Amino acid sequence: MKEIRQIGLCQFFVWMMVLCGVALAGCSQSAPAERSILPPDVVLQTGDVVFRLGGGAMSHAVAYVDRDGAYSHVGIVVDSAGKKMIVHAVPGEPDFDGDPDRVKMDTPERFFSSINANTGEVCRPLDREVAARAAAAAMKFYERRALFDHHYDANDSTEVYCTELIVRAFEGAGQPLVGPPTHEFDLPGVHTVCWLPSDIHHSPYLKTISIF
Repeated sequence: MKEIRQIGLCQFFVWMMVLCGVALAGCSQSAPAERSILPPDVVLQTGDVVFRLGGGAMSHAVAYVDRDGAYSHVGIVVDSAGKKMIVHAVPGEPDFDGDPDRVKMDTPERFFSSINANTGEVCRPLDREVAARAAAAAMKFYERRALFDHHYDANDSTEVYCTELIVRAFEGAGQPLVGPPTHEFDLPGVHTVCWLPSDIHHSPYLKTISIF
């Protein structure tokens, strides 16, 4: 059944004002030392799908609309020259001045940095061959420096948002994790039907390896 959630302009701006208040309140306190929340005994495998929930404004906004989920962001583990890395599409985390919002490849420690993540989870595809092909498909998005899709347009894969990257990767591997997008939103200047992190997290083709 298609799920429709419409957010009016007034409600959206009120929510953004609340988020700004949360952010300002956080700035008034001394920040704790950065660390990785990924447990040292968790061994990542190529194709693992990793989730995190952060404490920033964007994480709060995603959590607000994704009422069925526990996470605000998702990525996929890849093998880069023998080292496990995480490919993900993310806004607001530039590597350098002028770096556009795009598909990135980060170390697990950076992806699960306490600056970006309060909680996390590692899920593993049931089929390891599918997992490897999905990781390779995600790497192609990274290698062509695909931009982050701020319009959340599931009909255009030249730019991708975080959940769309994972959906496209597994479609390319021949094992779709989810069906068509079902969450419809009206935001200022944007009407979209998109996938949310809970859609991927609830996929029957993934199993939980670790929650932290």
